[in-house]
Amino acid sequence: MKKQVKQNIAFGIFRGLSLIVVGILFWILGFIIYQGCGVISWEFLTTAPTEGMTAGGIFPAIVGTLCLILGSSVIAFPIGILSAVYTSEYAGNGFWIKFIRVMTNNLGGIPSIVFGLFGMALFVRTLGFGDSIIAGSFTLGLLTLPLVIRTTEEALKAIPDTFRHSSLALGATKWQTIQRIILPMAFPNIITGLILSIGRVSGETAPILFTVAAYFLPQLPHSIYDQVMALPYHLYVIAVSGTDLEATRPLAYGTALVLIVIVLIINLIASFLRKKLQKYHA
Repeated sequence: MKKQVKQNIAFGIFRGLSLIVVGILFWILGFIIYQGCGVISWEFLTTAPTEGMTAGGIFPAIVGTLCLILGSSVIAFPIGILSAVYTSEYAGNGFWIKFIRVMTNNLGGIPSIVFGLFGMALFVRTLGFGDSIIAGSFTLGLLTLPLVIRTTEEALKAIPDTFRHSSLALGATKWQTIQRIILPMAFPNIITGLILSIGRVSGETAPILFTVAAYFLPQLPHSIYDQVMALPYHLYVIAVSGTDLEATRPLAYGTALVLIVIVLIINLIASFLRKKLQKYHA
């Protein structure tokens, strides 16, 4: 009887804490929606900032953010997935692999501003890319690479070894087994890491501040070597260092709402693909 009471108390505490976390999330979202929905309009979404960024829209910043998400994904996903395949399926558990895993975990804990300084030193100056989409994409790709590697490794480890042994016993090579059996089965869980990396990329300000983001650039980019505006940096600018903070405050909430909606749409698309793949391989 006493154990049952303690168990009920513990479960009650856990439920209460969970409700508090969910409540905080909805309170933040509700506050941003309430403050920003009045600004959202077709003009706001499809025009460039005007009048010292106190009027107009955020279309160049939306395009810039999508370019950086796409560019960093193209760089981080193949490298991260192939690296995880090597460390999980080929390399074994020797000293060097353990060392690499420790370094990967440490890399994931480095502050993003350090990645920004590294990106500026390597991609902007040493390689001569300048402040550009390609420099920002490489920097953000490096930032999310540890997350992609770790989540892919966990997804691969979750596949039972019986599938590997059965495929090898039927005459398939190790690479054929990985390519045609292991990766397709693990891909629904790999998408989780990709979702998390996209969410992180879309909200980072420090790395793009040093490598790609422009304070005010109303025209759209024409190549990967152009600068762009980006929603996180644009939000920072109009919220704390604009020409008229009171006039731009509603625009800041509207920008934050658009950024949240973009991340939400990307996550919903990825979750839909994950469910489809899970049904296909069920």
